Parts: sequence; C-alpha cells; structure tokens
Amino acid sequence: MAEEAVVDVVRNEAEGRFEATVDGVLAYLTYQLREGTLYLLHTEVPHELEGRGLGSRIVRAALDHARAAGLRVVAHCPFAKAYLYRRKEYQDLLGPEEEEE
Repeated sequence: MAEEAVVDVVRNEAEGRFEATVDGVLAYLTYQLREGTLYLLHTEVPHELEGRGLGSRIVRAALDHARAAGLRVVAHCPFAKAYLYRRKEYQDLLGPEEEEE
C-alpha cells in the first residue's frame, strides 16, 4: 500500500485563508479574525482533490491555530461547523455565537 503524501497546510494571512496545495491544485478555508475570534467562512476543495480528507486537514489546522493563539472559533462554513461539532476535543474553542445556536 502506498504511503499518503504529506500535505502541509499554511496560513496565508494576506488572503485570509488556510491553504493546502496538492498536485498544483489549491484547496482552502477562508477566515476572518476579529476581536479574538476566528470566523471560519468557506471551505473549498476542488473536485479533483475530493475524497482525500483534505478539507478536514485544513479545518483541523485552523482549529489548532486558534487553540495555539488563544482564539475563540465561530464556524459559518457548514463543513467546518460539522467538523467542529463532531470532535469533542475542539468544543472548548466555541465562540459565544456558536454556543447560542
């Protein structure tokens, strides 16, 4: 069985997104940072990269960044929201807007 390639997720502050490039194709999660809260807005994984767990890796990188930076998280993106709610280890990051929903 072939090993899965290591995919680096980087935070591109200038574009406001967490990004991963695989085979020259970009996947990303857009975000906004306001008043100590990381707002996760939209996850985009091109069709040719689907099914590789790339969206999950990108969201996980954003959540890990939020934890390391002491930020709260509000997920407006349905994919990121579903990821966040399925993983108890990230529940402590929920911002006030998320806790009310």
